[in-house]
Amino acid sequence: MTPLEVGGLLAIGLSAGFLAGLLGIGGGVLLVPAMVLLMGFDQHVAQGTSLVVIIPAALLGSWTNHRNGSLVLRDAAALAAGGILGALVGSLSALGLDDVLLRRLFALLLLVTAARLILSRPAPGPSAGQQVP
Repeated sequence: MTPLEVGGLLAIGLSAGFLAGLLGIGGGVLLVPAMVLLMGFDQHVAQGTSLVVIIPAALLGSWTNHRNGSLVLRDAAALAAGGILGALVGSLSALGLDDVLLRRLFALLLLVTAARLILSRPAPGPSAGQQVP
């Protein structure tokens, strides 16, 4: 790997970690497109790499939010249990798909998510800084 490639990967990782901490996004939203479009990774490799790369960032971000009272451990545990099973089934399913189809499905998910975020109204809930029981 050349120094330029190492620098590119470090920059992508820094950007993904920053956005994960700032916005709570999963690394795949930035990591996968950046690895595919900027670094020439195969879609399957980019997705698999993204899953490993985001673990340390997610752990540190979660710890920081927990220290500040912005994490409900009970809810996180329930989501994690489902996420573990879903990641297993999803990863096995992705391995059976053609690279181009997988890339298009990923792009479709990003487009649908973006449209829903832009067009939706904020959900009623606790205001900023308010503790959730």
